[in-house]
Amino acid sequence: MRILIVEDENPAANRLIKLLKPLFPDAEIFGNLDTIQAAVDWLNTHPQPDLLFCDIQLADGISFEIFEKIQLSAPVIFTTAFDQYAIRAFQVNAIDYLLKPIDPVDLARAVEKYKSHQLNSRMDIAMLKDLLSPKPAVYKSRFLVKYGEKIQSIPATEISFFFSEERVTFIQTDEGKKYVLEQTLEQTESVLDPSAFFRLNRKYICSFDAVEEIFTYSNSRLKVMLKNCADSDILISREKVQEFKSWLDR
Repeated sequence: MRILIVEDENPAANRLIKLLKPLFPDAEIFGNLDTIQAAVDWLNTHPQPDLLFCDIQLADGISFEIFEKIQLSAPVIFTTAFDQYAIRAFQVNAIDYLLKPIDPVDLARAVEKYKSHQLNSRMDIAMLKDLLSPKPAVYKSRFLVKYGEKIQSIPATEISFFFSEERVTFIQTDEGKKYVLEQTLEQTESVLDPSAFFRLNRKYICSFDAVEEIFTYSNSRLKVMLKNCADSDILISREKVQEFKSWLDR
């Protein structure tokens, strides 16, 4: 049994490996590979794995490009913080689609599904609604923070942006106040309404009203200026530019 992991977040990859070992005690686990190119190179030079765990947003783009470059017969379990890619995921060899942070129960369910199907079977896209319907999207409307000796609940509608600095996640409100949030930026992103907030890059998630100015930048990227933010070097990668424009144009 050979398992390949394609994931650009080392903590997420290490946690996944830890969860998989009891489920596949005799498996060889390869990775993690953190880019599209690294995955393509590995798949071109190694026998195909029996099972692939694949994040969707990688360091150099969207992982669906892997399946455009490689004829892959191995089943895939996608692991991602974004639910908007579900339909596209099941158009390749996907057998499940797990949202981060991965719930061990959901992972075990996906593994059982893998074991109960032929390795090269594809899930019918018509089953997607049944798969996702028990998990309707529920987004947080408030965030609990500590402020000195006080505990305060900040409405999501009053948050300008979230950002990460030296492994600490912060909230900044429309009034310019900053609070520490005791969770990662990835965990925060998974509970935010994607129509109201956008993940600009690894460091920032902003609200629509926080966007002050947008500039074109080198290599087909964009530079974003946020209100009440001293960081003048917030860049959006070329791969995310169209997604960002679509978000602005809703």
